[in-house]
Amino acid sequence: MVSVGVVVFRLISDNETAKAEARLAEGQAAAIGLFDEARRRASAASRQVGSDPVFVQALRGRNRARAEARAESLVDKGRIVRIVLLNGPRVVVDAGDPKAIAPANRQIVGRSGARVGRLQVSVMPADEYARRVRQVTRRWVVLRRGNRLLAAVPPTAGNARLPRQGKVEIGGKDYRVATFQGADVRGERLRISLLATGEATSPLLSGSRILAGFILVGFLLMALAFAVTVSRQLQAQIARFLEAARRLGGGDFATEVPTDGRDEFAELGGEFNKMSRQLAARMEELARERARLQGSIRRIGQTFAANLDRDALLELVVQTAVDGVDATGGRARLRVEIDGQMEERATQGRLEGLRAAMEKAETHALSSGRVAEAREGESSALSYPLVRSDGRGQALAVMSVARPGRPFSTEDRELFGYLAGQAAVSIENVDLHELVQAQAVTDELTGLSNHRRFQEVLSNEFERHSRFGQNLGFVMLDIDNFKLVNDTYGHQQGDRVLREVARVLRDSCREVDEPARYGGEEFAVALPETDVEGAYNLAERVRRAVEELEIPLLNGEGGVRVTASLGAASVPPSTADRDSLVEAADAALYRAKRAGKNRTERAEATVSADRPG
Repeated sequence: MVSVGVVVFRLISDNETAKAEARLAEGQAAAIGLFDEARRRASAASRQVGSDPVFVQALRGRNRARAEARAESLVDKGRIVRIVLLNGPRVVVDAGDPKAIAPANRQIVGRSGARVGRLQVSVMPADEYARRVRQVTRRWVVLRRGNRLLAAVPPTAGNARLPRQGKVEIGGKDYRVATFQGADVRGERLRISLLATGEATSPLLSGSRILAGFILVGFLLMALAFAVTVSRQLQAQIARFLEAARRLGGGDFATEVPTDGRDEFAELGGEFNKMSRQLAARMEELARERARLQGSIRRIGQTFAANLDRDALLELVVQTAVDGVDATGGRARLRVEIDGQMEERATQGRLEGLRAAMEKAETHALSSGRVAEAREGESSALSYPLVRSDGRGQALAVMSVARPGRPFSTEDRELFGYLAGQAAVSIENVDLHELVQAQAVTDELTGLSNHRRFQEVLSNEFERHSRFGQNLGFVMLDIDNFKLVNDTYGHQQGDRVLREVARVLRDSCREVDEPARYGGEEFAVALPETDVEGAYNLAERVRRAVEELEIPLLNGEGGVRVTASLGAASVPPSTADRDSLVEAADAALYRAKRAGKNRTERAEATVSADRPG
């Protein structure tokens, strides 16, 4: 009831404050309207000044003194308060009251169409504007240009440091402040602040508060009387159930509640005793089931580390975790690339209505690095990040389970953490296995297939060539004068050249092609279903791309350019001689070398018996 009272009084106070702020906003809107009206009047006056023949002629003749004098004359007539002419940031003419506000802007152009300057005309003095706003809004008004006070009504309001919005204390009284800005003369900003006293915003004993107070006190007294009456009637009966519930919570299912009489409490006692006996039997059954399940799950967990099928492993561990903690559904999300996003790779059970809780738990788990539990609505979720055994780097994956209704117990979290830890070890083993496999067939420097892998691919492609009667293209590439690069810039620069040429080769190939480092500065490409013209076209694209490379020097002082010579060959469908294909491409490469390098040569119809050295 106290909380309800606080809320009610707060709502009343907020309502009164909102009314005061609304009145202040109305005053601000009126002040803005007066400001806009002054600018409209200034706009009409600016047209008059901009078309004044004497003033314009003086400006076009660059007679500043005459223009200044004419501007003073126009100001003296009484309608215009200030005239300013700007040429960029430079002031050409400035006549009239320096405290004038709400200027209108107009461009002045010469006879040739060139801009003479920007004209600003004001018809509203700051003090007159402040008085008008005071008359219309009944609020205090303060006008400032930068840190300079232009006008204040009353004058004492100009001595205070005013915030843009909020409250300020002046002379021991609180005021609410509303401020808006307007464009001013010479491009400066004008701040216009309205102040309203806060005395009427929240009176201590307003009528609405008094009425609410009486209602709350009366309702509190009625509720208290009813509660005391009901409490005395039920205390004796409830005491017995309270004691029995305490014993039941402590694990004592043998003690029963007395069931004297035939009233509702006697029936409740009978049902309570029945529930106690059922709970005792169920607890024994659950203890046996949990022991059996934990033993089975731990045996399954020991097999995770030997499984090298990542997706099958994730399916198995998610299913085991869902069964182990009695969840409704679960999933595993895997990081497919370094610094990449998590991708859902395995799901079990029903996830409808559970994903929000799972995502919340996964966020906590990934940020904390340990098991996390989260609730979203009626759903609970457990999540665990699968990290490497050394604890470094990003999580390999994240596994989650969820269910509606009751949250997970401490035993559930421990079992779930154990299973997730076993899965992390197994995933790390899969990654290491794949890494070893990749290293065995990949050239460490260029990232292309190594010579061994290339020979395997070439053999497989020849088998397909023989079986299906398709063309098989082949390209050999050699970097021209590569030894000179090593001798001039060093082997580290030479390694950078090899990597850049390998990148060009990889980017130029199709997905079905197989680029490889053949040895030293030589590269090769196997091209399935490609005739000699197709192989030649690819080789030419690669040659031109290598020629356009400018590889930065390691010392940062310029770059180095290289060229390449290439030989292209193809085995027609009726031929199945692998050695002839390699020799033909190699011979074409050496013809390109002898012909001046930086060339691509097609293989001849027949391979010469003497291979060039």
